[in-house]
This record gives sequence, C-alpha cells and structure tokens, in this order.
Amino acid sequence: MTKNKTLISIVGPTAIGKTAMGVLLAKHFNTEVISADSRQVYKELAIGTAKPTQEEMQGIKHHFIDSHSITNHFSAGDFEKQGLTLLDQLFLNHDVVIMVGGSGLFVKALTTGFDEMPVVNVPLRLELNAQFEREGLEPLLNQLEKLDPEYFQFVDKHNAQRVIRALEICISSMRTYSSFRAAKVNPRSFQTISIGLNTSRELLYEKINLRMDLMLEAGLVQEATNVMQHRNEYALQTVGYTEVFNFLDGKYDYQEMVNQLKQNSRRYAKRQLTWFTKDKSTSWFQPGDFENIIQHINTILK
Repeated sequence: MTKNKTLISIVGPTAIGKTAMGVLLAKHFNTEVISADSRQVYKELAIGTAKPTQEEMQGIKHHFIDSHSITNHFSAGDFEKQGLTLLDQLFLNHDVVIMVGGSGLFVKALTTGFDEMPVVNVPLRLELNAQFEREGLEPLLNQLEKLDPEYFQFVDKHNAQRVIRALEICISSMRTYSSFRAAKVNPRSFQTISIGLNTSRELLYEKINLRMDLMLEAGLVQEATNVMQHRNEYALQTVGYTEVFNFLDGKYDYQEMVNQLKQNSRRYAKRQLTWFTKDKSTSWFQPGDFENIIQHINTILK
C-alpha cells in the first residue's frame, strides 16, 4: 500500500454531529465508514451509545457497529489490529476511507498506534480490584492522580476497569500510563487527515441535553434494565448507563438521574475536547461546514 491512500478522521465531542458529517463525506468520496466508538461495537447497546440508525447511515456501510457482545471486551489494541486489517481490504477498492468516533484511544490506535503495553500483572490487578471492592473508586482515582496526573485529566472517572488498568501499568512499570500511550511507534502506510467538529460551549451543551432527553424518550431506562445483569462488564462502565443503574438501585430519583446524565455527558464532552485539541494536526470546523471541510480535504489530497 502507498501513501496515496487516505484515512479521513472525524473527531469531536459527543452530540456534535460526527455521524452526519461522516455520512456526507462517505457519499462524496463514494466510500465506507469505520466507527471509532468504544461502545457502539456492542450489539446489545444502542440507545445509550447513540448508535446510528439505518436511516442515519443512509445506506453507507459502517464497520465496527454491532460487531461484538458486551460479554467480550473489545480493547483499543483489538481495534488497532482489526482496523488495520480492514483498512488493507478497503483500500483495495477505495482511495479514501472515513473514520468517525469520539473515543480518543480508538482514534489513536488506528492512526498512530501505541507503545507496547506491559503484560497484565495478575497479582497486582487482583489487589487493586480487591481495594476497589473494599473502598470504592475514589482512593484509586486519588492514587492515579498522583502517579499520572496527565492521564487523570482524560480517564473516564466512572470506569473502574480503565482506572485499575492504568494504575496497574504505572505501578508495575514505574512509568506513567501516558508515556505508553504517547509513543508513536507504528508508522502507517496511509496518510491521515484529521477533521475536528466543535461549536460554542452553550450550543454544544444544548445539543447534549437534548440528546439525553431523546435517549430517555427512546427507552434508555428499559435498555439499561435489560443489560443490568452485565453491569460489571467493561462495556457498561460508562456515562449513560452507570447513572441509570444508580437510579434503578434507588440511589436517587428519576429527576436526579436526568441531571446526572446531562452533567456527566457534558463533563465527558469536555474531556474529549481536551484530548482531541492536543493533536495539532487536527483542523477544526463548525459541524455543518461541509463545503469548507471538503475544500480543506481536497487541498491536501492535491
């Protein structure tokens, strides 16, 4: 494969309109879409992951949607391996492929890859899990903030498994988890054009709040109820489900659940923007600015 193949990566915060832009670009370039969303891969989760509907995909082939079960953890490393294999196949018939997603680790996995992560330290992981069962997540988060303040800014602070994995690597390697993630050790045989979508904070928060309302109207509580027996699986330790589980547990009432869903989704969007704006190669546009995005892409392709 040569460098005349291009991956166009559409990134940005939740609810900004990445899926719609990805479909427009896929139609323009007559190509297919790779989803870089760490939760939309799970077939049991649709409403809480804002998985695109058939109508929203408009006949464009999307990969890594409904491809796995929540009982089978799908990591960024898995996505890198399977995604590169898929790209090899897609580039046989397309000069351009679109990638859409807000999961920073998945985007990085396909575009640059990671340093080789340490092998799992089973005794340490068991010890950290035992501490989590005894004391909850707060002490582990405090420890992670001390050992790796950079990653602490980005980590999903509701996701115990992700926090424990980062701590395990910090402690066992005596290096920060961030140092492994930052390394660019896998040069790609294709070029990447990174397009970021964003708007004013006020408008973004309105979009997020509206999305949460629509999710609830579509049956988010019932969806969470259906998968509650799997709540300890990695796939469900995320914004959109943990809040509903807490409501179902009686920890707070319905209105507080709604407030938590919206607040935590806004915080997640802030973490996404912090992550993606660190990449200086990303060019930023308003979510509906299709014409300028196409002009920008065509300038690079020429």
